[in-house]
Amino acid sequence: MVARPFHDTILIGRRYYGIVCQNKGSIISKGIWLNQNPLEYATPLLLLQLSMISITSKLIDLCLKPLGQSTIVSQIIGGIIFGPSVLSHDYLMGRGMFPPRGAMIFHTFATFGLVFFLFTVGLKTDSKMMVRPGRKAITIGITAMFSTFVLTASLSLILKKYISMDASLAKVLPLLAASQSLTPFLNIACLLDELKILNTDLGRLAISSAMFCDVLGISMTILSFSLLQTTRGHTLTAVLSILSSAALVVFIVYVIRPILLNIVKRIPAGKPVGEMYVVFILMSVLVATLFSETIGQHFVLGPLALGLVVPAGPPLGAALASKLDTLVSGLLYPTYLTDSGLKTNIFRINLQSLWIVGFIVLFASLVKIGAVMLIAHYNKIHFREALVLGLMLNARGVCELIVYNLWRGSEILTQQEFTLAVLSVIAVTAIITPLIKALYDPSKQHIPIQRRTIQHAKREAELRILVCIHNQDNVPSIINLLEASNATEKSPIAVIAVLLVELVGRTTPILIPHQPQQTLEKSDPKSYHIINALQHYEFYNEGCATVQSLSCISRYNRMHDDICRVALDENANIVIITFHKNWAIDGTIDSVNRSIRAMNLNVLNRAPCSVGIFIDRGVLRGSLSIISSQSIYNVLVIYIGGADDGEALSYSARMAKHENVTVTVMRFLLFGSDSARERKLDNDLIDEVCYANIGNKGFLYREEVVRDGVGLASSITGFENGYDLFIVGRSHQESPILSGLDAWSECTELGVIGDMLASTDFGSTSSVLVVQQQRCGGKLINHPTKQVVGVNDIDPLLNSKRRHGSSARSTG
Repeated sequence: MVARPFHDTILIGRRYYGIVCQNKGSIISKGIWLNQNPLEYATPLLLLQLSMISITSKLIDLCLKPLGQSTIVSQIIGGIIFGPSVLSHDYLMGRGMFPPRGAMIFHTFATFGLVFFLFTVGLKTDSKMMVRPGRKAITIGITAMFSTFVLTASLSLILKKYISMDASLAKVLPLLAASQSLTPFLNIACLLDELKILNTDLGRLAISSAMFCDVLGISMTILSFSLLQTTRGHTLTAVLSILSSAALVVFIVYVIRPILLNIVKRIPAGKPVGEMYVVFILMSVLVATLFSETIGQHFVLGPLALGLVVPAGPPLGAALASKLDTLVSGLLYPTYLTDSGLKTNIFRINLQSLWIVGFIVLFASLVKIGAVMLIAHYNKIHFREALVLGLMLNARGVCELIVYNLWRGSEILTQQEFTLAVLSVIAVTAIITPLIKALYDPSKQHIPIQRRTIQHAKREAELRILVCIHNQDNVPSIINLLEASNATEKSPIAVIAVLLVELVGRTTPILIPHQPQQTLEKSDPKSYHIINALQHYEFYNEGCATVQSLSCISRYNRMHDDICRVALDENANIVIITFHKNWAIDGTIDSVNRSIRAMNLNVLNRAPCSVGIFIDRGVLRGSLSIISSQSIYNVLVIYIGGADDGEALSYSARMAKHENVTVTVMRFLLFGSDSARERKLDNDLIDEVCYANIGNKGFLYREEVVRDGVGLASSITGFENGYDLFIVGRSHQESPILSGLDAWSECTELGVIGDMLASTDFGSTSSVLVVQQQRCGGKLINHPTKQVVGVNDIDPLLNSKRRHGSSARSTG
């Protein structure tokens, strides 16, 4: 008995086969020991197919990565290799690994995977950005989409009239031309995320433009799918399909969404989502898919619409995304891409059709790039960035494959046209991906054109501090650090507070500014308490300090892009980031976040200003706030020499002028070495700072001579708990004074001395601030002949005698 095939017939070798119905005993094999061939049974065959395709795609991906290719290319090529174009063109291979009887099961598995992939896409999409993308994104998206549609469709009609071609190609050429105008958000988001430029300004603009175009594209797809019924003489069916589609969307928005919002309200703060809620939503995905098919629409409508109405982010959206991500992105989604490759057959293509479709695709890509560049020039976007933006909006991917499979299943595309369409997806993606990599380097955007340090800031200039906060436990210590920085009317402080939130349950990173007078919702206790504490600091220092708060919702591996971008835009002098380890109240390490450590290293390498890593041990000391009490905040600066120590000293010199802060500068010198020339810059800087603090009882300068690293470590150990804060530079030149210390270093981002101070073996309860002076392209900026210290109230450099004669009192 021959069943109706999924699509006409299947080509294996040089023969065509229908799909034969299997009997009930052909699902699971009993094993080779009973003389049964496992590949004659459905389950082992499917497992073999999935295994072979996955392994092959990974190997292809490893080979193509050095060429700058996207994973989607390797996954589709993996399917093509096992399809009739390569291996299955051989009769024995096709009958053994991809026989007709296994095609229906594999297609079903791939389709089932696409259902949940589309649900996760909707789940991670910010639906507000689809209808409120911004004027620039709207103009770019509409111009790119409609100019490509009009010009490419017109060209297809001209070619159809004047060029001889296959009748089947002539029939669908306008459709293939129109499909080139699509700019799906999903394709662009996947490509930019893979290229690690999703957080850039250009990436955000491309995403916003694509999201708005998706509203139009999805609407047109639903309409065109319904109109297919009209072309077959079912006008009433088409009308009913459109109305029922609208009814399904309305039901999901106005019935299902309120239920989901009620579920979110029932989940206790900080508690995981109940399994019952997760199962209910996953069942709803299947039901919504079933209804989409029942009303005559493509099954993509139901899961995509349902995903869009699920409240994004934690707790519900994040929980669903975390449960589905690995399975969907690792297995189900690649299977659909591979399935599209399996359906291609290059032996059905003639050269005439190949160059016609190739010319259409090339023309459409160039038109879209030109349109984007034209409107980008109007919006004052640089030529090179406009070109890259045009390449981004040409991204091809799963969305086009869905449309082509839809047309293939509806018998609009024949085998030849479907193969040409799939090859166009591979070709465009293979070309634009390395071009984007070559033309766009976002790290260069963070290189400033001037010094942005505390040491070289102008006298009495505003100190601009960008502070990154992960959780509210660090807020009391950070507020103390900001207060100790001494905001005054003559030299105010501008605080840019960035609340770092890991992106979970979303595709698009978001940077949200909080308005000064904005009423915060207590439903978000983390942001509520943090911003309230910062506002209290601003109120206490009214007229001397300002606070601007932002929330950065992004993945940790790209979060440094947003931090560096904000630091550059806000002209920050220093970025303060928190250490990746948190202390428990008993002095042990409570938690370690490796993702935060990687982010810190990226910030150190790319920040457009100085950087400070703050090791918070406030929970161990239980110290009172400087703001709410008259308690003294004791600071020890460890000075060995170099640019980073100079930045640390300049920062502490500012602190020394605060009435409730005492600063001790401990300079370590190598025994038997007195090269004044080598230490001239260090001596000059210390002279200035000491002279500026003559008469300041809260400032003390001391020198100590040591022979090696052992003596240095022994001396520092004596200051374990006498201070609230240690400040030290990150990097130092090679010197016998540090010999042996680097052998025990665990955290390279802290430097030798910082790592020792942050170690649990050190036994200190003091917090630590490790300072790195501004780098340019990863290299230290050369020092000028004269140092300019922003905290100085004097002009000339001073001699070393004044340093030793400065009045001070001991704090330790």
